Amino acid sequence: MERKFWGFVFFWWVLLAHPLCLVSANMEGDALHNLRTNLQDPNNVLQSWDPTLVNPCTWFHVTCNNDNSVIRVDLGNAALSGQLVPQLGQLKNLQYLELYSNNISGPIPSDLGNLTNLVSLDLYLNRFSGPIPESLGKLSKLRFLRLNNNSLTGPIPMSLTNVTALQVLDLSNNRLSGVVPDNGSFSLFTPISFTNNLDLCGPVTGHPCPGSPPFSPPPPFVPPSPISGGNSATGAIAGGVAAGAALLFAAPAIAFAWWRRRKPQEFFFDVPAEEDPEVHLGQLKRFSLRELQVATDTFSNKNILGRGGFGKVYKGRLADGSLVAVKRLKEERTPGGELQFQTEVEMISMAVHRNLLRLRGFCMTPTERLLVYPYMANGSVASCLRERPAHQQPLDWPTRKRIALGSSRGLSYLHDHCDPKIIHRDVKAANILLDEEFEAVVGDFGLAKLMDYKDTHVTTAVRGTIGHIAPEYLSTGKSSEKTDVFGYGIMLLELITGQRAFDLARLANDDDVMLLDWVKGLLKEKKLEMLVDPDLHSNYIDAEVEQLIQVALLCTQGFPMDRPKMSEVVRMLDGDGLADRWDEWQKVEVLRQEVDLTPHSNSDWIVDSTENLHAVELSGPR
Repeated sequence: MERKFWGFVFFWWVLLAHPLCLVSANMEGDALHNLRTNLQDPNNVLQSWDPTLVNPCTWFHVTCNNDNSVIRVDLGNAALSGQLVPQLGQLKNLQYLELYSNNISGPIPSDLGNLTNLVSLDLYLNRFSGPIPESLGKLSKLRFLRLNNNSLTGPIPMSLTNVTALQVLDLSNNRLSGVVPDNGSFSLFTPISFTNNLDLCGPVTGHPCPGSPPFSPPPPFVPPSPISGGNSATGAIAGGVAAGAALLFAAPAIAFAWWRRRKPQEFFFDVPAEEDPEVHLGQLKRFSLRELQVATDTFSNKNILGRGGFGKVYKGRLADGSLVAVKRLKEERTPGGELQFQTEVEMISMAVHRNLLRLRGFCMTPTERLLVYPYMANGSVASCLRERPAHQQPLDWPTRKRIALGSSRGLSYLHDHCDPKIIHRDVKAANILLDEEFEAVVGDFGLAKLMDYKDTHVTTAVRGTIGHIAPEYLSTGKSSEKTDVFGYGIMLLELITGQRAFDLARLANDDDVMLLDWVKGLLKEKKLEMLVDPDLHSNYIDAEVEQLIQVALLCTQGFPMDRPKMSEVVRMLDGDGLADRWDEWQKVEVLRQEVDLTPHSNSDWIVDSTENLHAVELSGPR
């Protein structure tokens, strides 16, 4: 009886002490459950969304902060259909709403304008209809808004021009109409795409709106008929003719000046006469060589951020004060080099995702090829793991988990949402960059080969870094998405261990020089604690480390077809499907051991001796 009494007291103490947490969790859980009941879920992706649980933070595809508030909902590519619900506007702390690549229809609820902490809203590749809500203009923290490939109608809300935080805005492939704004956030460096909306018009589209200058030419000047009269009349006529002629010649100049003043120069540019007139690179800024020389102090060695197989990267500061990274490509001087460069730049500019390094602009001269990117303040994962200064704190475990998930999302976008798909071919910790918030940004994919859906391999020279190269790529020169998956798995092991993928120093301890072999050896000896980066000082969760290692081993299987797709990796990292996939893999491994089909050590197919190091190290970090 006494135990029941104190249990009753404790219950009411928790309720009274933390009423806001309980109310918030209930409200958010109810909102998400309303969403579930309004959606058709053929693959049972939402099976864990149990309305009897007070806290939705235990549900798959839902991420919460330390206060148990929902900050992320990830339901991309989940075969969902149905409609959204206005209750989503109750998720006051939501930062990421990912519903892309589904079959969701109906209107976009105006209540989403209440999500004032929203950073990313991805609703692309669905069947949404109706207008874009004006209320989205209240989302002052919004950086990524992608509504492309839907059936949205009506005008682009002018309220969106107030969202100055926007970095990416994609409204392409809809049925929008009216004038495209060219002020506020629309006149900054934001990559704005509004192609394939046939009824949009305005200066930034190149299509005139009815009756709007400068596209409507001034009416032709019709000289007045001669009027008989005295000298004063003749003078008046002459003056009128002169004024009319001046107006006739001045009007186009005035209109052009007005257009140039309103036209956002960061999106479109005029190709100089001496350049190829067929260059059309849309929303990128074309920098002059002089601008980039000034920005980098004439490409001073003191500004070098890194060296790679394709050239050097310099830190620069533009005239507006913003910091950039300028990649100065090596000049190959091969026939058709200009066309190849144009194709490459177009490809880079089309791959826009918050976990991909965004191309800001380019420069092309007869002797120079340069790409301009935003500067990543926290360097690369490799530099943070192994080259950080003494005063810099090591990457903590939650940050490493976030890097693993973010980089998987970026690679998944390259594979599944670019057409043609993009294969990175050199996924490693040195090519995963970190922004101001330590969010993972995949870099150096601009020189990757494009993959057509009908052509699943490329027979060119192998590019990559020793220790990261998939066996089939090294032996045949044929790459696919699965070669990137292998590299990603090695990068996960780098994140966990803090070690290099290939390190001769391990020979001193009679250890494997290949990170993958070293990890497998320790796992076989059940020495999990020896795998984890000592810099973490045991501040990690064993179960989460094991899960990340499981994903890494699934990604680095010897046979490409056995490896998961990057979209599957994203789901596994979100907590969906890893246990089943791991159990299946273990059964196969037991069977292989029983029939003596254990694959050869990775070191057999990576390199025969240390003399081959120079030949295999074909490209470096961004």
